[in-house]
Amino acid sequence: MTAEPHTDTTVARTGTAPAVRLRDATLSYGPRTLWSGLDLDVSPGEFLAVLGPNGSGKTSLLRVLLGLQQLTSGTVEIAGEPARRGSERIGYIPQQRAVEATVMVRGSDLVGLGLDGHHWGLGLRNRRERRRRVEAALRAVEATEYARMPLGLLSGGEQQRLRVAQALVGDPSVLLCDEPLLSLDISHQRKVSRLISRQARETGAAVLFVTHEINPVLPVVDRVLYLVDGRFRIGTPDEVINSATLSELYRTDVEVARVGGRLVIAGAEDGEPHHVDEAEQA
Repeated sequence: MTAEPHTDTTVARTGTAPAVRLRDATLSYGPRTLWSGLDLDVSPGEFLAVLGPNGSGKTSLLRVLLGLQQLTSGTVEIAGEPARRGSERIGYIPQQRAVEATVMVRGSDLVGLGLDGHHWGLGLRNRRERRRRVEAALRAVEATEYARMPLGLLSGGEQQRLRVAQALVGDPSVLLCDEPLLSLDISHQRKVSRLISRQARETGAAVLFVTHEINPVLPVVDRVLYLVDGRFRIGTPDEVINSATLSELYRTDVEVARVGGRLVIAGAEDGEPHHVDEAEQA
């Protein structure tokens, strides 16, 4: 199934070289097409939320950008270069997962992996620079006090701050976030969202933020990429998350309302068109 034509011209209008560029991108698994004809530019410092139901290809899009999954057709570039596995241009924040209380890896060690993962160890002469960058990343996410604490003794929100620092320590051009708010309470969801947005804008990193729930990130989102069953729409939250657009994407009646500053999305017969609290399976 192919998407209706939709060309993303935001970067062309602003004249800014894109941090992420996809052209006529198609991804299929056997006879099933997740998305087709996707043209997408994401500017430095821009925050793009990637939304859609389970299996729509949100996580698969991140895998393409990480160089872990090849497009069926089309092209993908990160900071002007073809996407490749292990790119230093990319910082990655995974889904929040519980860490056993017995895990004794320190916070600073986790953050340092954001450097060592690319370089396989920096060597003795770079230890001072490594320490400086790790300390700066910890300060940026207000997690200095966790530096010497074992991960297993930290809360989910505290652990996720460290994962944000780990993703930022290498000064990436692109920050990929795969459901980083799962298992966090509302307060920590908002804090982590603001933290990622602030750091991205200060460093000029483009953010692609996969999520099932738009409300925690709604105050910081610039644009939305909404994927549904091979179709997609790109635009501001108001342009995409409205009754007419989502009804067209889902091919059923969908109602969108604002209640107390939050978006409420519901299908006319089957309730919400997607579950906001489940991890994506594809």
